[in-house]
Amino acid sequence: MTDLFTLGEVLGVVTADRIRHDMSARLDLEGPELTVAVGLARLGHSVAYVGRVSDDEIGVRTTTVLRGEGVDVSHMRVDETAASGLALRQRRIGRVAHAVFYRGGSAGSRVSTGDVPTEVQDARILHVTGITPALSGFAWSAVHHAVKLAKDAGVLVSVDVNHRPNLWESVEEAREGLRELSASADVLFANQDELSLVEPALSRVPELVVMRGSKGASATVEGFRYDTQAAPVTVVDATEVGGAFVAGYLSALLDGVHPSDRLKRGISVAAFAVAAHSTWQGLPTRSELPP
Repeated sequence: MTDLFTLGEVLGVVTADRIRHDMSARLDLEGPELTVAVGLARLGHSVAYVGRVSDDEIGVRTTTVLRGEGVDVSHMRVDETAASGLALRQRRIGRVAHAVFYRGGSAGSRVSTGDVPTEVQDARILHVTGITPALSGFAWSAVHHAVKLAKDAGVLVSVDVNHRPNLWESVEEAREGLRELSASADVLFANQDELSLVEPALSRVPELVVMRGSKGASATVEGFRYDTQAAPVTVVDATEVGGAFVAGYLSALLDGVHPSDRLKRGISVAAFAVAAHSTWQGLPTRSELPP
């Protein structure tokens, strides 16, 4: 039995202080589902990734990285008719990152219901985010098909809200889409400022996890709330740190530990992530976690 299935788009990301002037830049991969997959695999869990990649260099790099991290990529489809999505990130005043995305019609956005394997029903957890259904109508259908397969089979559904305003036509469209997806969650992850978007679903979610950045995180499980503080760490890059926290939390959930310990593991894994330049390269192995 696979511990976790996830599906989504992996982007190539180019980072520099000032792209128009810098003579060198850093190339990496990015995507919250990628981070969750790698994070759980490094902690010793079995993970499968569903999606589409291009046959270009970013696509090849994506499958190479996932395979090298021990993630099952047998359900990933190569789309030879589309390019990989790309993000350009610049660090300006205060080291805040500004990003421009080139992902329209990308291979990752073309994932469809036909790409979702029935093996999802044999997993312990299906994890999805609010990013994938916003990419295209095909991706929307793929996510909801995967969720239905999981729910019908009694597989736990994990949802990370991950509201990205630039992917939605309007706030109303985002609110409607994210509320529908969140209502299907057995475990719902959200940032503090995302709660109002999915508010009607909050009272019906069995397990609500709120990520508060430097203020830590909380989990409300079966009516009881648990809180934990953020770990003291020198922040190198906090971009997309939510995926790392989710990986740690779900790892602890799979291990069957107490909610307070789930939060602690999520915080620990997130601390490793923000101390590195990559969203996933600095993620810890099981032996590196604090006792």
